[in-house]
Amino acid sequence: MIVLALVRIGHGQGEGHPPLADLSGVRNLFGVCVYSFMCQHSLPSLVTPVSSKRHLTRLVFLDYVLILAFYSLLSFTAIFCFRGDSLMDMYTLNFARCDIVGLAAVRFFLGLFPVFTISTNFPIIAVTLRNNWKTLFHREGGTYPWVVDRVVFPTITLVPPVLVAFCTHDLESLVGITGAYAGTGIQYVIPAFLVFHCRKDTQLAFGYGTVNKHQSPFRHTFWVGFVLLWAFSCFIFVTANIVLSETKL
Repeated sequence: MIVLALVRIGHGQGEGHPPLADLSGVRNLFGVCVYSFMCQHSLPSLVTPVSSKRHLTRLVFLDYVLILAFYSLLSFTAIFCFRGDSLMDMYTLNFARCDIVGLAAVRFFLGLFPVFTISTNFPIIAVTLRNNWKTLFHREGGTYPWVVDRVVFPTITLVPPVLVAFCTHDLESLVGITGAYAGTGIQYVIPAFLVFHCRKDTQLAFGYGTVNKHQSPFRHTFWVGFVLLWAFSCFIFVTANIVLSETKL
């Protein structure tokens, strides 16, 4: 998609003329930014096999620089290649037009790319969520009846996303809402409290004079408070965006 957009811009066919800044989009930016945490999914698999962690900080920093570069390149090529009013929330669908991509096979592949990713990810996520439901309601020494295990748990796992898929096509609002509320708790609030309490437990277990040679440059308690403040800002801005948008309607 980056290459196709660059080729179109290079041929002078770019339709986008974005303004220098558009403050009206800041409200929804906070919720959407939460979804950038997807780049962290592979970090454990990158960090764990490294035997010598002496240069680990620089390795992770380089990883994040590459992620930022691809995010920026994808975003900037999009806003200069397509008009803002015609840019679809599902970005791959912008390349389904014949005047954008001449080869039919490429058009179909890009148009169906979200289907491919969802088809592979959704079953895994659904199974994980079902198992989490079982763990949440599990009682020591107890077992679930067949109906609860095979019907109730799969139903409460599958019905909510199916209903959302049928009820809305507004991906921008959906991403903003889920990112600001559920995503903020998963990405910011829970990790911040986990880090804070784990550091206290580590000091009690190993003593206050112990120095961790792999400690983070963000080890100060200030950063925990900053993350919680950022989470609160995401919540406020996206809530304001929803209220103001509904007021205009």
